[in-house]
Amino acid sequence: MPDLEFWLLDITYAIAKKGLEVRMYGITRSGERVLVVDRTFRPYFYAILRSNIDKNVAVEKLRKRLEAKGAIGVEPAQRKLFGKPKDVAKITVKIPEKVRELRELVKSFPEVEDVVEADIRFYMRYLIDMDLRPSAWIYVDSVEEEPKTDYAEQRVDRVCVVKSRPRVLHDKTDLPDFRILAFDIEVYNPRGTPHPERDPVLIIATCLNGEVELFVCDDSKNDKKIIREFVDYVLQTDPDIIVGYNSNNFDWPYLTKRSEVVGVKLNITRSSSRPEPSVYGHWSVIGRANVDLYNIVEDMADIKLKSLDYVAEYFGILPRSQRVLIPGHRIYEYWDDKSKRPLLLKYAEEDVISTYKLAEKLLPFLIQLSYIAGLPLDQVAAASVGMRVEWMVMYRAYRLGELAPNRVERQGETYRGAIVLEPKPGLHENVAVLDFTSMYPSIMIKYNVSPDTYIDPSEWDKYTEYYEAPEVKHRFRKEPPGLYKTILEELLAKRKEIRELMKRLPDDSPEKKLLDERQKALKVMANAMYGYCGWTGARWYKREVAEAVTAWARAIMRSVLSYARKISLEVIYGDTDSLFVKNIPEKIQKLIDYVERELGFEIKIDKIYKRILFTEAKKRYVGLREDDKIDIVGFEAARGDWADIAKETQEKVAEIILRENDLDKAIRYVSQVINRLRNYQFKLDEVIIWKTIEKNLNEYKTVTPHVYAAKKLVEAGYKVSKGDTIGYVIVKGGGKIAYRAKPYIFVKDLREIDVDYYIEHQVIPAAMRILQVFGVKEDMLLSGKRGRSILDYLA
Repeated sequence: MPDLEFWLLDITYAIAKKGLEVRMYGITRSGERVLVVDRTFRPYFYAILRSNIDKNVAVEKLRKRLEAKGAIGVEPAQRKLFGKPKDVAKITVKIPEKVRELRELVKSFPEVEDVVEADIRFYMRYLIDMDLRPSAWIYVDSVEEEPKTDYAEQRVDRVCVVKSRPRVLHDKTDLPDFRILAFDIEVYNPRGTPHPERDPVLIIATCLNGEVELFVCDDSKNDKKIIREFVDYVLQTDPDIIVGYNSNNFDWPYLTKRSEVVGVKLNITRSSSRPEPSVYGHWSVIGRANVDLYNIVEDMADIKLKSLDYVAEYFGILPRSQRVLIPGHRIYEYWDDKSKRPLLLKYAEEDVISTYKLAEKLLPFLIQLSYIAGLPLDQVAAASVGMRVEWMVMYRAYRLGELAPNRVERQGETYRGAIVLEPKPGLHENVAVLDFTSMYPSIMIKYNVSPDTYIDPSEWDKYTEYYEAPEVKHRFRKEPPGLYKTILEELLAKRKEIRELMKRLPDDSPEKKLLDERQKALKVMANAMYGYCGWTGARWYKREVAEAVTAWARAIMRSVLSYARKISLEVIYGDTDSLFVKNIPEKIQKLIDYVERELGFEIKIDKIYKRILFTEAKKRYVGLREDDKIDIVGFEAARGDWADIAKETQEKVAEIILRENDLDKAIRYVSQVINRLRNYQFKLDEVIIWKTIEKNLNEYKTVTPHVYAAKKLVEAGYKVSKGDTIGYVIVKGGGKIAYRAKPYIFVKDLREIDVDYYIEHQVIPAAMRILQVFGVKEDMLLSGKRGRSILDYLA
């Protein structure tokens, strides 16, 4: 029988003529699209048996009862739960649906303490047990080809059944030659929020491997034709990866419902079915990887406004100043006015090109994240950081014989965090930032901090070899290595190995670029392990683990600060695992040597600021780096709920102060912005304030400006949901500011804007966050009055 090597793109399961089968969709080395079937695996779950019973009698009782209900096996086994040995019964069934049916019955047995691992999706159970990874090359040394007639609905080149155990080729990091399709839809919306039962799709824009195709309605707005053309196009071009931007929340639900209304079968999956909503809110397009890029951008704190035009500008794809910008609520106007319709088509084209180019930048990282987390590519972006870590933990737990605990609803718990020092206010020159290398992961490794190594106080007398966390006194066994330590050592060792390999490769080699994305993903997952410790939604949640890590971190930081004082190295600021110190190389080297030699941790210079300004507040500074870039941390410029005019003012003030040392010029600049506002010499975009709706509107007890604006949108027929970002301006009038918030899309004349509000509550406060350190008063900004020399304020 021949062998097979394929890149695992998607995985699911089905109950076919020959029974239950795992279905893996992949791409071979020669570019064939294949369906690889495994019929050997069966679903199962565990019953944890009580400690005071005869295990064999209990297992036999379960077997007799459950086999009569459809179980195909009940076997005794030994596993661990939070590191403690457990006698269990492994219950195997024919089909996944039987797991849900039998788990409640098993719980009712008095011999059973609990049922676990009954909520693991079948195809994920297969990946974990077989130690396979999605987004990786899989090798099977023996397969048998199935007749295509038995799988007529499958849109693949061939179907193979595995005859030996598949395995991952971990050392192969190259990628197949993907067919990547970006798509975006524009919808007719004369009544505000469009409804698929009523409002047609005007344009379906696609970009396949860089080539744009637009499917456009005729004047009758009959979208049945273009939806059918889109379906035919997808089937003809047969993409492997479909990308969109906010497509899980809008494009797929709308297109799916609209196709039902007009009577077109949206059967574009490789199994001849239509897209369906799946886990984590993503839409599954079986056999293809459907990736919503918005899901990954949503986690990027540096990007404050998440709309596609801002994101494309952030990534250097297309500047907003060079593209067509059409407010979403005015799409219908550009359609109805034939003279404007070419702009609408251009807008659609630029959106889909932006989506495709964004995919080029983000997919390499997502592919590596998929491989490391063990989640299929179409799910990894949509899954939360906690869920990505959890699946990674599940793989390792299975290898160590650890049961996956059931997920439990918990209230949030608080515990003391890291050390954050009071900054020394003022302007400082030549400042080095020292960063601990993976401080929290390193603590977890060094002290074997893990939920399965934690020693409950009731068992302290059983252990003589343990680590005890300072202050909180939590204890952890020294041996054997815990679940978290094992995972972190593997991640960090693999990252180190990859970085060494990268040094031997040319900078422009494709292999080096792929390896770089993998080492980034390894770093992200290692650093996310601590966050998982403190996530109350985690299966392996244990507050003591997170609390102990921060306690050790505080002790380490205190020791470092003490040594810095001893060698007279000035510490200007410190936060969690970073120290800002005077850049005196010989003293810094002494500190680095101390940390590595005496404490056993690694610390290095992360960046050097030519000039940095601190206020009296923690976590708030602006600095000019050696590479001439400016960092703004903790100020309005780094927040999304201030108007652009305030953020731009603050950024410019910071730039003038740091680059030019010119306090007078900074004051004059702010005064000019104020005059520009008073004379209405600004664009509407500059004064829009953006804020996210964090809960359902009826849950807000107090009315804030963005909530009031959101309610105005609802009154006008727009749909506003939790998670939506509302854009509003403050207009003239009496009463509270909240009731003067107006959705920006309703503003017809700039003269409606309350410029005094923006001067007094946006521009001046934003500028004063920086300038007050130099004794500047608000009246100086209003008058542009000359101040003292900035040299008077150098710390």
